[in-house]
Amino acid sequence: MVREILVWPHPTLKKKAVPVEKVDDSVRELVRDMFESMYAADGVGLAAPQVGVLLNVIVLDTTPRQPESKPVAMINPVITSLEGTTTYTEGCLSIPGEAEDVDRAAEVTVEYLDEQGKKQTLHADGLLAIAIQHETDHLKGTMFVDHISTLKREVIRKRMKRLKADRASEHESSASAP
Repeated sequence: MVREILVWPHPTLKKKAVPVEKVDDSVRELVRDMFESMYAADGVGLAAPQVGVLLNVIVLDTTPRQPESKPVAMINPVITSLEGTTTYTEGCLSIPGEAEDVDRAAEVTVEYLDEQGKKQTLHADGLLAIAIQHETDHLKGTMFVDHISTLKREVIRKRMKRLKADRASEHESSASAP
């Protein structure tokens, strides 16, 4: 099921997610829904808080730009090492149409539980490393705009508020149409 992706500055996006206590069918269903939602929005990553669920769950699929990678769901991900630095122009499904340069580590190692609840370790570079850092930031209530200048962030905030208002008025007019 495709879930609605919250648009920043929605208050849920600033909250910290909590660890998943048990990987069960409800968590696997959340993962399936998150993959569907991410693909429907043409994204490469999605965190559970972006669909209004405050659990430490992220999904990633960078295969269109990194054919050697594969789709991965990470439950309770923890970055255990960061190496090097790089700058990448990031966008976000919760901030549609916006992108800014963000400084990140060039390589990461992350430990997580897979969909069966088994502990995994992954070392990543390139877009996958960026996406892991971006999505784990969401679990801490941090957005990519928190990494840019206050001026740029405020300009984007105003555009997102306008977008949300436009969407709300479109929704109202379609709901009241005969």
